[in-house]
Amino acid sequence: MTEHRFLATSLFPCSAEELYRWHSRPGALERLVPPWEPTRVVAREGGIEPGGRVVMAMRAGPFPYHWHARHIEDVPGILFRDIQERGPFARWTHTHRFADTPDGARLEDQIDFALPGQAVLPGCAVRMVERTLERIFRYRHATLRDDLLLHRQCSRIPLRVLISGASGVLGNALIPLLTTGGHEVWTLVRRQPDRRQREIYWNPEKDALNLAGLPPFDGVIHLAGDNIGEGRWTAAKKQRVIDSRVRGTGLIARTVAGLPVRPKVLLSASAVGFYGNCLDCCMREEDRAGADFISDVCSLWEHAAQPAEAAGIRTVFLRIGVVLTPRGGALRRLLASSMLGFPRRFGSGDQYLSWISINDMVGAILHALTRDTLAGPVNIAAPNPVTNRQLMHSLAQATSRPLLPPIPALVLKSLYGQMASEVLLGGCRVATDKLQQSGYAFRHADLDLALRHLLGRCERNPPER
Repeated sequence: MTEHRFLATSLFPCSAEELYRWHSRPGALERLVPPWEPTRVVAREGGIEPGGRVVMAMRAGPFPYHWHARHIEDVPGILFRDIQERGPFARWTHTHRFADTPDGARLEDQIDFALPGQAVLPGCAVRMVERTLERIFRYRHATLRDDLLLHRQCSRIPLRVLISGASGVLGNALIPLLTTGGHEVWTLVRRQPDRRQREIYWNPEKDALNLAGLPPFDGVIHLAGDNIGEGRWTAAKKQRVIDSRVRGTGLIARTVAGLPVRPKVLLSASAVGFYGNCLDCCMREEDRAGADFISDVCSLWEHAAQPAEAAGIRTVFLRIGVVLTPRGGALRRLLASSMLGFPRRFGSGDQYLSWISINDMVGAILHALTRDTLAGPVNIAAPNPVTNRQLMHSLAQATSRPLLPPIPALVLKSLYGQMASEVLLGGCRVATDKLQQSGYAFRHADLDLALRHLLGRCERNPPER
């Protein structure tokens, strides 16, 4: 059976030992899975040493399957190798090689593969696999390079961090970033906790959270809260949105304020919705709250963290913009409903969107965690907001799909009521000077570049062949 070889080689700003160590840490695989791929790790046994196993849920078009991989060789600082035990290929071996050069660490990803029924497959089948691998490894190497640069600034000292909302879209992206930087992560869960997995039970409705007897935490990151952008805002939905934020934040703030050894920092999620519908005004952290429901929610949310501030804990309110990722949130909903194309705009299309890519989102959180000078409200968004009209145009270009007629405001309001008025038809443009002046460097300040990166359409910095 003929075997084919794919190579992707890049240089990284670190030593070969550091590069190997990054790959050996928990979360490395999750950081490298492209966001456009419907792939998730469902089981893991061991690490990259021989005998370690990983099972991933994947899809080939509409067909789901599980990929079983086993690590068969590990030479610390030099290479490790894994093979497919069960999956779509007839054979698959992935060798990761590390070497020091005068220009930095060199990573070579070598994949030797054979396709089932290869003798009767058309010649283009192998080329299709190679094109897919080129997209994947272009993303992997770019993300790895950016992560290493971020960790050089923010991960010199390993921290012990407690996180709420760990199972959400943000938490799922943040935890692998932290663990590959050498940080120790504990999570709050509402089910029976597994202490071996560093889980801690909490229940804001019952005011239940006990951190006694645990090692002290350096920082707490609070991300939990009911999804405000789904469905109509009934009275029950509004109360659920408020309670999920105020009760959870208050419980965490009171608990950490009463610890004998308090964390140095609490990062508490909020949103740019704090400012309300600001038309084309550019809002800064010192501006007052708006008069919308979302503004009231954010004000109550931030006020609930007051016990932590009063106890002298550095408290940062992460006023988050619209986070772009194919794995969830607004972008996932737009992509799922765009088989024919994207609407030209929602309503007038002039409403501003303060957006941020998922990798900049989690990067900014790690930056805020370790930047002692950063406190109070901080706008977490890309420095170049766009209008709804511009967003739809960029999405159409990135996906090569057409623009469709606009959706009238009346239609959206009839479907979603007040939620449509504030989320879909309202707009907010925020300045990010405070975040940037604290030293954060954006990976993707431009929407078109961010979308191409997130969707695997970026041709910049191809792997060396």
